[in-house]
Amino acid sequence: MTETLLFHDDAMIEHDPGRGHPERPDRLRAIAHVLRERPVPGTRMIAPAPVELDDVLRVHTPEHHQRIDAARGRHHAFDPDTHASPASVDAAYLAAGAAVQATDAVLDRSARNAFAFVRPPGHHAEPGRPMGFCLLNNVAIAAEHALARPDVERVLIVDWDVHHGNGTQAAFYGRRDVLFVSAHQFPFYPGTGALAEHGRDEGEGYTLNVPLGAGATDGDYRRLLADVVLPAATEFDPDLVLVSAGFDAHRQDPLGGMVATAEGFADLCASLKRVAETHADGRMVMVLEGGYDLVGLATSAHACVEVLAGASGPGGPATPSAVGDVALRGAVAHHRRHWPL
Repeated sequence: MTETLLFHDDAMIEHDPGRGHPERPDRLRAIAHVLRERPVPGTRMIAPAPVELDDVLRVHTPEHHQRIDAARGRHHAFDPDTHASPASVDAAYLAAGAAVQATDAVLDRSARNAFAFVRPPGHHAEPGRPMGFCLLNNVAIAAEHALARPDVERVLIVDWDVHHGNGTQAAFYGRRDVLFVSAHQFPFYPGTGALAEHGRDEGEGYTLNVPLGAGATDGDYRRLLADVVLPAATEFDPDLVLVSAGFDAHRQDPLGGMVATAEGFADLCASLKRVAETHADGRMVMVLEGGYDLVGLATSAHACVEVLAGASGPGGPATPSAVGDVALRGAVAHHRRHWPL
């Protein structure tokens, strides 16, 4: 239980959505390069196996699975943004498998915590629809796999990708065994993630969206962790913490409009690690989502690996920007009806 496990397979690099596509193979190459150049003591790389079909079908419809599987070994466009190459379906099964196996390693105490470096990403894939570069919802599949175990009753999923995790929200929108928290740029792709989207039926209040305007800073993200995520997580008391770790809120990212830094992501990671240590015996798994500037992506991912392996977060003032202050006040006022914020 002393190691941080990093799940990766070069076969996921073979997924190629096409020339000029932002979700390009160089993303994983950049992360692998910086981890080789600056190895983090206390970590070990693991090659995952493909996800089992039973795990896929806990989240996705049989029709979705059949549609994905039919694209195996060929070029295919699911929509204008979501493309497959001959290796893409195998990569997607490895990506989901990495998330599941990272989760098992942490729950079985064979790892201190884990980070699954995967592509294609997953959080936009809805139960019946691939979209937003995503074929299978890796985090949702990992969460359902965990909840099928007798030792897990509640899972916290925190999604800090710059885009709202609509697919993950859809998978758990009527549930109370998963607390889904998404902090994202809004209004922005995919058009979901408003404050009023807070769950339904038994899941009323168990979706916490924190829509932020463009220009959000490290201080804004620190403040939302302190004012929204930590109080809700304390009340929820999760058995496992999963993180949809997109790094496209980085200030250099070409798709986002935020100004976060690698240090800010490390601080977010440190805060969620403390949540896991307090409530879930340290059981925390990070799964890569977006991040399209190679330097911003690789340095941010490396900073988070250092934190998982034992480094302290850099810390810093939790002073929000003017735009962030308005958004955070609104989020606290809205979600206070369900949680002691």
